[in-house]
Amino acid sequence: MLHAGDTPPGLDAAVTDVLGDADVRLATADELPAALPGADTLLVWDFTSDAVRDCWAAADAVRWVHTASAGVDRLIFPGLVESDVVLTNSRGVFDTPIAEYVAGLVLAFAKDLPRTLAQQACREWHHRETEDVAGTRAVVVGGGPIGRAVAAMLTAIGQRVDLVGRTASDGVHAIDDLPALLPEADTLVLAAPLTDRTRGLLDAAAIDLLPRRARVINVGRGPLVVQADLVAALEQGRIAGAALDVFETEPLPADSPLWTMPNVIVSPHMSGDTTGWRDNLVALFADNLARSRDGRPLRNVVDKNRGYVSERHR
Repeated sequence: MLHAGDTPPGLDAAVTDVLGDADVRLATADELPAALPGADTLLVWDFTSDAVRDCWAAADAVRWVHTASAGVDRLIFPGLVESDVVLTNSRGVFDTPIAEYVAGLVLAFAKDLPRTLAQQACREWHHRETEDVAGTRAVVVGGGPIGRAVAAMLTAIGQRVDLVGRTASDGVHAIDDLPALLPEADTLVLAAPLTDRTRGLLDAAAIDLLPRRARVINVGRGPLVVQADLVAALEQGRIAGAALDVFETEPLPADSPLWTMPNVIVSPHMSGDTTGWRDNLVALFADNLARSRDGRPLRNVVDKNRGYVSERHR
């Protein structure tokens, strides 16, 4: 078994509990090409790296790849997709934390908390009115467990939610319905996986469909948004604001105008990371490792052609 990335807490003990004296190799991105030959299982801890793609030719024995993330876009490349290698993800670990984070952002915008904190820092007392959340409308793009958790949390704080997935199902709109939903959105939440279908989903044309009062929250992947189009819309006041946890380039470059816009909240890809999240990731991998050893079906098998876990692969 090979692990790529920084050392996860408790990984050695978890693997030993399942496999006993297994051959566990730890490798950074630079070390991966030399460590990969002969490994039958690959745990990708650093989901932001393209190291696996770059040295896939050395994966001469890999049968299963598991990533410590919900998104798998870094691993959807021809060599892996066209192979018989099973790909699994960490679906389920981040659902509630991300939903709570999104709800916090919705409330922060409505109650003008960024301005309150800025005025507190300057010892300024400026009474003002804020917005109601109850009765406003949110459109959540992403019909998987994260999107559903976000929809449930926003419903709990009083928003009326339209959930959008790849195809229509009970309570879920198809992605083709999105243009008709955007004109009524007070909040647009992007929580979809990054696929060929969703890349650049929020571009200038889509932004123009949003009302001026709308705010955009992206907790999915940066390339879901055409960032230059969003910046232009914010600068021109075509939408009210944005809260962005993911970006086209990460870390967000210091010269990005997003850092200093008064109607933007920038966070460093942390919406799903709560205390103990690394332990939860290790526990999920250890459970799948035991399933692999025993010949039982693995959890969270990714449909490599779609780029996410489909319902039949849960």
